[in-house]
Amino acid sequence: MSFGEQTLEEVLYPEIEAHTTGRLEVSDLHTIAWERAGNPDGIPVIVIHGGPGGGSQPSYRQYFDPSAYDIIQFDQRGCGSSTPYAELEDNNTMASVGDIESLRRHLGIETWHVFGGSWGSTLSLIYAQNHPSRARSLILRGIFMCRKSELQWFYQDGASNIFPDAFEPYRDHIPESERGDLVSAYHRRLTSKDGGIRRAAAQQWTRWEMATSKLFPDPEYLEMAEDLDFAVAFARIECHYFINAIFVEEDHILNNVDKIQHIPTTIIQGRYDVVCPVRSAWELAKALPDSNLVIVADSGHSMGEVSIARELVKVTDSLR
Repeated sequence: MSFGEQTLEEVLYPEIEAHTTGRLEVSDLHTIAWERAGNPDGIPVIVIHGGPGGGSQPSYRQYFDPSAYDIIQFDQRGCGSSTPYAELEDNNTMASVGDIESLRRHLGIETWHVFGGSWGSTLSLIYAQNHPSRARSLILRGIFMCRKSELQWFYQDGASNIFPDAFEPYRDHIPESERGDLVSAYHRRLTSKDGGIRRAAAQQWTRWEMATSKLFPDPEYLEMAEDLDFAVAFARIECHYFINAIFVEEDHILNNVDKIQHIPTTIIQGRYDVVCPVRSAWELAKALPDSNLVIVADSGHSMGEVSIARELVKVTDSLR
């Protein structure tokens, strides 16, 4: 069978269940949910989900050989099974970095591979820059460095030129007088005291992102916006981070790249990723000259695209 004929199920490892789950109190307010799957005595890998606010998914385990890896997943503050739900207070990038390190210590793990895509790549990089001795490698996908230009491209003007049909409902949810800064306009609605206003804004924000995440739009992704429990946490937490420039200075990742030069790094990037365009991956790879950048010719943003998944599995298999 040629690569072009493979399905996602044929590329990934079979579905498995977590063998251990737990909850870790990381502050007076927040408790994060975590789980482990695969081989308890295997190679540890921490899987850092996207969003922020996306929550971890069972399918993420399928990118690893379960006989070789100890697969650790967790839900970041305010999303998935972590509590309190959709909470913005004390929810910021360095708090999440601290949570990852707290989880590592809680599980008694010395070092681990760090695997993350989209916002997960952002958090993976900042975690590794703060704890460089703990990362055996970085396996990154869909690079997002949360710079003003990246946010402007996706949420204001850029991707809108490629997906005008999907962008229009997202834009038109906001009155014309507020459209000069759509992120701020959505932030006002997503933090409204009116639950109906919050849910309506969350649905439009999430629809826009899900409509653009794959090279060929996927109805299953679009349906995620209809799950308002998911959409409210996803949209509220994303917008909270973005309105605050993820709580770090502009170009924080590139300004601290010297701290991770020694960490083996692979970057998998879809050529036609409109959510996190390839330029960011290119600039990161140039700043990490020993990294391996793989630009996937027939893919967009999602790790659920066959060609992206194939490259990710190829990397994790090589590190067994």
